Amino acid sequence: MTALIEDYGLIGDLQTAALVSRHGCIDWLCLPRFDSGAVFAALLGTRENGHWTLQPKGEFRSPRRSYHGDTLVLETDFEAPGGAVRLIDFMPPRDTRPDVVRIVQGLRGRVEMRMELTIRFDYGSIVPWARSLDGGTLLAIAGPDAVSLRTPVELEGRNLSTHASFTVAEGNRVPFVLTWFRSSESAPSALDAETALAETVSYWDEWAGHCTHTGRWHDAVHRSLLTLKALTYAPTGGIVAAPTTSLPEALGGVRNWDYRYCWLRDATLTLLALVRAGYTQEAGAWRDWLLRAIAGSPEDVQIMYGVAGERRLPELELPWLTGYEGSRPVRIGNGASNQLQLDVYGEVVEALYRARARGLEASDDAWALTKKIFDWLESGWRQEDEGIWEVRGPRRHFTHSKVMAWVAFDRAVKTIERFGREGPVDRWRVTRDAIRADVLRSGYDAERGTFVQSYGSDRLDASLLLIPLVGFLPATDPRVVGTVQAIERDLLRDGFVERYRADEENVDVDGLPPGEGVFLPCSFWLVAVLAQQGRRDEALELYDRLLSLRNDLGLISEEYDPERRRLVGNFPQAFTHLALVETAFTLERLCVKR
Repeated sequence: MTALIEDYGLIGDLQTAALVSRHGCIDWLCLPRFDSGAVFAALLGTRENGHWTLQPKGEFRSPRRSYHGDTLVLETDFEAPGGAVRLIDFMPPRDTRPDVVRIVQGLRGRVEMRMELTIRFDYGSIVPWARSLDGGTLLAIAGPDAVSLRTPVELEGRNLSTHASFTVAEGNRVPFVLTWFRSSESAPSALDAETALAETVSYWDEWAGHCTHTGRWHDAVHRSLLTLKALTYAPTGGIVAAPTTSLPEALGGVRNWDYRYCWLRDATLTLLALVRAGYTQEAGAWRDWLLRAIAGSPEDVQIMYGVAGERRLPELELPWLTGYEGSRPVRIGNGASNQLQLDVYGEVVEALYRARARGLEASDDAWALTKKIFDWLESGWRQEDEGIWEVRGPRRHFTHSKVMAWVAFDRAVKTIERFGREGPVDRWRVTRDAIRADVLRSGYDAERGTFVQSYGSDRLDASLLLIPLVGFLPATDPRVVGTVQAIERDLLRDGFVERYRADEENVDVDGLPPGEGVFLPCSFWLVAVLAQQGRRDEALELYDRLLSLRNDLGLISEEYDPERRRLVGNFPQAFTHLALVETAFTLERLCVKR
């Protein structure tokens, strides 16, 4: 059985990432990119679908694990009857073939260790051809993929897996280096594990040193920023929503989606979080990725792309994987890539505007792209869409989608007014005002005193919390106050916020069976709105509760199951980490005395 979601730590090299359990098991790793086939897929199946385990023999406990300073170097200490060892896991961020490096360090006494490596390409479905080379190297090949393992420890093949037994004494350091390469190429030269460790620590230390945030929640914010950086695909600047697929929104349920792609929404909001902390270089790289990805007709803009800007992301099911704790189906690809979600236009224009306002140099290409988007959006905003939650039922006039279309025109007008750009500002002002009037007329239920999920609906939606956060109305406006009160009354579960009420009576909300955890980004939005409304103590209390849901490494997922008290959904989740960061900035501005 795989570990709890919160038992995993993240290591990555800015091309892909791995999940490492507190028991020393790498149960998820896609090579060579975030969206490539997994070589270790035990997370979504069984150990026979691929894993890499390094741990003491027999009984042991892992009383402590942490990242080495402000890095993605994971250190896990094991206590065993004969002594103690430390497992150091990391992936060197370099522009060549991806590597996973594991070093076992003796801390006290003598500890007998065991290693088991089960390589299965293509999401656990392909057993590779494995052979030993001179110099203690294992080579495994299948189709286009190959990996090598180098270690001074003697290896033994058994039952289609590779095993090793060895003893580590105090002061000893035993390295293992796994490297991916194309099977048509020769095996790469040996990587020195200790040199790679020093270079990896240096890289992350230098990157962390550019952070300008110094507020009350610096540790939580800083770890979230490091996590967001780890979800960046360095060769192109694309930012994935999560490094995993099909971790369920409800244990045993079918809401299992592939998040290893670049959602415009998540990527733009992640960009804003990084920019606010002083990382303008990432903003420039993301803007370049955006220009490449959405080049073409504005009506063809997708809500998500592959890490290099790929448009075709066909959704498939993998029947040979049993799913995380039996949650099936396991999916790769994402059919929502073909949906229309009007809000992404607002988020893209907002990101470009705010990045420019925070010092990113002007780009004529970015402004030309913005103007081209509005050639379509001036009429396109009137269309129904699938909305922020990617409903797989009928399209609707979602209130949040219209509000974000308003944001797009509002920020375009502000770009002209503030930065002197040229454009049809009078026409855009007229459209902006028309959208605002439309939302106030059709998206607000005056009888109930609340905004609603979609025009003509009586349902609530937590995305309505963004109305004051994007500046559509002040948080103290009676219509916003009424909306917040309605959400607190009807969408809170154990004090956290559900996206919407999806139960047996409302099964048609998104075309899927009901059942999911509370949605953590929405709970962070509520914190920010409470702060804007002057409800300081309530905002701070809820923020602290949300921070307590992170695991011991500061990582958090998309959702939380209040009944089981477990994290659920893909992990770690960019959307949640960026909401954590943005909310910290809001609280430090409004609620913390300086």
